Amino acid sequence: MNRLPDHTKGLIVSLAGIVVLSPDSLLVRLINTDPWTLLFWRGLLMAIGVSIGLIANYRHHVLKAFFHIGRSGLLASALMGIGTILFVQALSRTSVANVFIIIGIGPLFAALLGRAFLKETVHLRTWLAIGGALIGIWIAVVDDGQSGRLVGDLCAAAAALCHAGYLTLLRSAQDVDMTPTVVVGGAFVAVAVWVPAAPLSLTPEDAAYSLLLGLFILPVSLALIAIGPRYLPAPEVNLVMLLEMVLGPYWVWLVLDEEPGQRAVVGGVIVLTVLLLHSVASLRAQSAKL
Repeated sequence: MNRLPDHTKGLIVSLAGIVVLSPDSLLVRLINTDPWTLLFWRGLLMAIGVSIGLIANYRHHVLKAFFHIGRSGLLASALMGIGTILFVQALSRTSVANVFIIIGIGPLFAALLGRAFLKETVHLRTWLAIGGALIGIWIAVVDDGQSGRLVGDLCAAAAALCHAGYLTLLRSAQDVDMTPTVVVGGAFVAVAVWVPAAPLSLTPEDAAYSLLLGLFILPVSLALIAIGPRYLPAPEVNLVMLLEMVLGPYWVWLVLDEEPGQRAVVGGVIVLTVLLLHSVASLRAQSAKL
């Protein structure tokens, strides 16, 4: 891997991170327990898994890594934790396809937050992409008020906004390793849902799925995805991230036979196309400046 060009290395690592993460929503559906218990174990095991990686990396300096994240890191941790709770709630209340369609516009939300808090420029192509993505989302969810899925759709939108805020805070502290925010965010989730959760109610099968998700899939995928931006420009990272919009619902359809529905397919194609064109245009604009 060390002999590969940086760009190739970043592409491989980012793709691997998305592929590892893609069964996340499937496992959430396969774990047959209430959302609060699922969230408790998801948060706790994710915190433990990432902590193991941090200890291996920093050894006896690991506590300093946590102190270095500062107030911005604590706020980022809270946003990540709230976003995690909303994501799982969304998956339990609406279709997986709708969740990924809505969450897919997270980078566009991040652009708006970057303008508001980091004084970053929002280009015309981003405004157009936001408009196109909102049209696609409206097509996907327009009938969800009657089907009872609207609450799940709103949870997904709020989760996307939380994730955008998390990314904005990470960009504001580029010189600091913010990986500990995942640990603090996971612990935040476990504490927040402790009262309504029933941690000891998991069956052996559900416990195995939870261990796979919390100790392997989430820590490994998050670590790989965090490495990618070191070698790839942001628009190219966003392009790679679009793969999750396809793979996430695909695994659920393949294993659980959950069909997204015609409107979700049409809306999803629109959102995916808009985000794809936006990322390609951003990549070209960035290349032209070099």
